[in-house]
Amino acid sequence: MSDIADIVTREVPAINRYLEGAAGTLNPLVQPVVRHVLLAGGKRLRPLLTILVARALGYAGEDVYPLACSLEFLHSATLLHDDIVDGAKLRRGRESAHVRFGSTHTILAGDVLLALANRLVAEYDNPELTRILSEALLQTATGEILEIAHLRDTDLPLDTYFSIITGKTAYLIQASCHCGAVLAGASPTLCQAARDLGHSIGIAFQLVDDALDYTSPATVSGKPTGGDLKEGKVTLPLLLYLAGLPFEERRRLADDFRQDQLSAEDIEYLRGNIVAGGHAEKTREMAAEYLAKGQAALALFPPSPEAELIGDVLAPMLARDK
Repeated sequence: MSDIADIVTREVPAINRYLEGAAGTLNPLVQPVVRHVLLAGGKRLRPLLTILVARALGYAGEDVYPLACSLEFLHSATLLHDDIVDGAKLRRGRESAHVRFGSTHTILAGDVLLALANRLVAEYDNPELTRILSEALLQTATGEILEIAHLRDTDLPLDTYFSIITGKTAYLIQASCHCGAVLAGASPTLCQAARDLGHSIGIAFQLVDDALDYTSPATVSGKPTGGDLKEGKVTLPLLLYLAGLPFEERRRLADDFRQDQLSAEDIEYLRGNIVAGGHAEKTREMAAEYLAKGQAALALFPPSPEAELIGDVLAPMLARDK
């Protein structure tokens, strides 16, 4: 077995074992909700990146797992809360936790996961790790608030759009990489490279996600195609489409969208036009530019099987269909 295959075979099951064990220490009343969100699938991208960055920068300790999994617990907490805010009925093709267990239980379970993540990091007695996790939580919540503030805002500036996706997605992935570098005692240059790597991965990941909302069938993605349009979320494919419309047509569409006057048929027609115009594909092309920035940051890492594996993780992001 190659070094890279061995890393995957070892680390992902180890992450899942730690998540399961830590979840088992929680109050039995909370465990069903926590297990529901943890067992809903997911690539374990954030904890895996923490581990791979730490290993790539020379950290051999076995105590990497609580730190890595704290990022997954924090991510899971945001998913529980986000589904309630969005009114989402499905999460990765399964019934959302708040639908099955109720909003009150789900909110409190999310709070428990946030507290657990903070406790796990605090036990390292490293103020920088605590600061990174706290800042990630702050930025993630701010990104979500910013998105809500700009629902149905067809005049959303591109820099504000990127602030939203940086907050709600990229910052936590950036924190995952940064934590791995700090745990490894990396130099300031390599810590910055880890931050740049995570930021670029996070932006690319969300751009692909925003493109998939227009193109991925519900049977593949586990959520309705065009869900962002239905919820009033303004993402890059819509912004690109609006920018190319004649003034009067843009004004009429913007007014209808802002006032939630589009029927299901109108939304499907709009979605089809956005895809036919190549705007979902243009969004993927922008994601490719960010992945190239990530590769440039990764090139500063010393050669290792773990660094090579991080590189192998990047390319499939553009090709993913869910």
